[in-house]
Amino acid sequence: MPRFFIEADLAVDTHVELTETVFHHWVKVLRAKVGESATLFNGQGGEYEVTLVDISKKAASVSVDTFNPDDRTPAFSTLLGQVMSKGDRMDYAIQKAVELGVSQIQLLTSERCEMRLKYDRDQKKIDHWQGIAIAACEQCGMNRVPEILAPLALADWLETELPTTKLVLAPNKDQINVLENATPNIALLIGPEGGLSESEIELSNKVGFINWCIGNRVLRTETAPIVALSILNYNLTV
Repeated sequence: MPRFFIEADLAVDTHVELTETVFHHWVKVLRAKVGESATLFNGQGGEYEVTLVDISKKAASVSVDTFNPDDRTPAFSTLLGQVMSKGDRMDYAIQKAVELGVSQIQLLTSERCEMRLKYDRDQKKIDHWQGIAIAACEQCGMNRVPEILAPLALADWLETELPTTKLVLAPNKDQINVLENATPNIALLIGPEGGLSESEIELSNKVGFINWCIGNRVLRTETAPIVALSILNYNLTV
């Protein structure tokens, strides 16, 4: 059964008009017919099974039939601070982080960051990445879409209020057992291709980030969140 995110209020035993995006994908691309069913979710928790009841040239409506309260989100919350990278690498990092249950993604710049978004294209790029997050939720079954937060300089982000447990991926650094006293609220900092500088790692340490060295190999910036979030899921999911 196809699954779509929709920005609309949903309630059982009501009728809802499809948004342009869902109409295009389900009716125009997948050629859905009256009587076919799909799953809709609006990011407020749970999901709804719906049935197409009316289709016109430019619009369609559904009956909302049943509600499933399952969110499929992890038992812990992770704010991912990801220094931006160019091209498909950033798309891939966001897609896989969402599939692995990240709660929010804070876009960051740093000394070795490859990207500097310009004001005239900031929102277009952020909207693109938010779309990737939505598509990942549609595919993997998550019902709460992580927000992609507008870029901040790393130093500025470190001055904000962050989750209790703070982890920075820092290859070749001494570390303690980083998950021994981990709380359900985690900030995970991942640098760009080329890594964070020594001064940036030290700055993060000063505000409570613990160095996390995963194995004896250096991971690419788009691989690091996948490995880190997989480990968190394995160790912190009850």
